[in-house]
Amino acid sequence: MCACTHFRCANLKSMKSLQLVLETLQRDPMELAWPLIVLVLTFLAGLVIRRLILRTLDVWSAHTRNRPGAILADALRGPLIIWAVIAAVHFSIQSSDLPEKITASGAKFLLVLWMISLTLMCMRLAGAIVRHYGNQAPGALPVTGLTQTLAQLTVVVLGILLILSALDFKITPILTALGVGGLAVALALQDTLSNLFSGFYVAVARQVRLGDYIKLNSGEEGYVTDIGWRTTMVRSLANNLILIPNAKLAQAIVTNFHLPDKRLSVSVPVSVSYDADPDHVEAILKDLLHTAVRDIPEILADPAPSVSFDPGFGEFSLGFTIGFQVEEFSRQFAAKAALRKLVLRRFRQEGIAIPLPARTVYLEGADALALRAGERNGPVGQGQAVPGALPQRKDRS
Repeated sequence: MCACTHFRCANLKSMKSLQLVLETLQRDPMELAWPLIVLVLTFLAGLVIRRLILRTLDVWSAHTRNRPGAILADALRGPLIIWAVIAAVHFSIQSSDLPEKITASGAKFLLVLWMISLTLMCMRLAGAIVRHYGNQAPGALPVTGLTQTLAQLTVVVLGILLILSALDFKITPILTALGVGGLAVALALQDTLSNLFSGFYVAVARQVRLGDYIKLNSGEEGYVTDIGWRTTMVRSLANNLILIPNAKLAQAIVTNFHLPDKRLSVSVPVSVSYDADPDHVEAILKDLLHTAVRDIPEILADPAPSVSFDPGFGEFSLGFTIGFQVEEFSRQFAAKAALRKLVLRRFRQEGIAIPLPARTVYLEGADALALRAGERNGPVGQGQAVPGALPQRKDRS
């Protein structure tokens, strides 16, 4: 019954308002027509002003070739329409004969709407400024998804506090209630908050930065593309995206191949026959490196590449190691491939053999006699063992 009564009262009020409007139109049509005219004209004027402002910013950006004009134009594009509507409604209300109580409520509503649109504009503006100019400020945090989110969240919190103040809400009890409930929220969102603060720590410490190539002790590796509020995104060399929780990244053993310097030392092993002269092979490799520095852009000339007789004596070959540096991690693969081709072509020209794995087995005493007897009686079957055989290795080119 109460709901039905309330519904009937609302219908009666609506009917009375409609009747009042009709009576006003019959008495003086211009009393309602004039505010509508003011509303339309003000809105059209706002659209014209918006178009002029955006065009001016676009021309300025194209002429000076800088980004601030484009950032400001992108941030103002939506709010200018809302401001035109607010101005149109405000002037139409002021030009009408509505009661003061209604005009005051309308003005407060428009003020809150304006503050909301201004907060949204400042939020977009803060995100764009951090994204495009965050790295240029000395001592500033690195530009990541987390820093952009923090900047936008700060603007939103300030905007909400200003809106509550404009609506005559007391902020102190709200902050007290949030402080009491913060413990329960922290317990419920323990993993989320752990990832959030771990991501903030990783971004502030700058031990892992955007664009760095990292490798975790668990095996994941790739280029860091973003540090978000929950995960760090890593792009592998296979162009796959790896999502690592920030808490896991903060606790992992990380190898950063871009710190303290992007340059990476690379080694290429080279094996030759025992018949080759080590001094001659070393001289050939050093001469070949002069050509490699000139023809292979990935190999750096400073510091100069080197050749060492290491690991030296192997089971079936002599081992050398070519050492050089590349600009960064991913360029080592092309450098290794090109250098191996140069080494192979040069060794073929010089007649230096690259041996294949080989093993010689000697049998002594009664084992050799038994083997000869087996050869006279027929070939030894597959898998048949000669008792007492003592194999010995001998390197053979």
